[in-house]
Amino acid sequence: MATKGRVVNEFRLPVALLAGGLATRLRPITESIPKALVEIAGRPFIDHQLALFAQHGITDVVLCLGYLGEMVQAHVGDGRAFGLTVSYSYDGPRLRGTGGALRHAAAMLGDAFWVVYGDSYLEIDYPEIEQDFLANEALGLMTIYRNSNHWDRSNVDFRDGELRDYNKRTPTLTMAYIDYGAALLRQEALRFLPADDPADLADLYHTLVRERAMIGYVVTRRFFEIGSPVGLAETRAYLGRRG
Repeated sequence: MATKGRVVNEFRLPVALLAGGLATRLRPITESIPKALVEIAGRPFIDHQLALFAQHGITDVVLCLGYLGEMVQAHVGDGRAFGLTVSYSYDGPRLRGTGGALRHAAAMLGDAFWVVYGDSYLEIDYPEIEQDFLANEALGLMTIYRNSNHWDRSNVDFRDGELRDYNKRTPTLTMAYIDYGAALLRQEALRFLPADDPADLADLYHTLVRERAMIGYVVTRRFFEIGSPVGLAETRAYLGRRG
């Protein structure tokens, strides 16, 4: 599977890691450091993410950065310390949103790629999910978890093996699953994003599901995230136990 300018191992697509947000919910911690560098079990959170990717054979990561992104780049460098090749895409003078940041990095990602939120720690079988996606003609694959409003408000209607609806802003009572935080996209899916304006990745996913262009993949291990004080505490406890 080739990407522009380099070759990626079979079933090891590159990862677009979206880590450019302002992290306002974690202030005052994030007033002087970006969320990616918040300490978890003695190391910056991004260290845990990159180690997890490398563990599953992923080799290429594109870090989409904005707020205090230079600090992240200074820490991660070229990625060799993690067994990865890491490159960078910056929002520029204005925040692009998750969708806009992804569109801005598109030329660095090749024909198909992972999209992972920068505040999520997701223990899933990346190679197996890639194979499932590449064997399908869908433009996208969303990993989903049967959440039943437990960890956060459910936002996915998944029935009879099909994604019926996805709505992060106005979820309905039929939604028992939640967007897990990792997806696979083909380059063609990005045409649904506006060309120049900031955009939210959730709107892209909503459109792909509505167009029946996105499939669902059910995962069974709960997600961990550091986007909120409660999530940060839970992630610290979990990764701290693992050493």
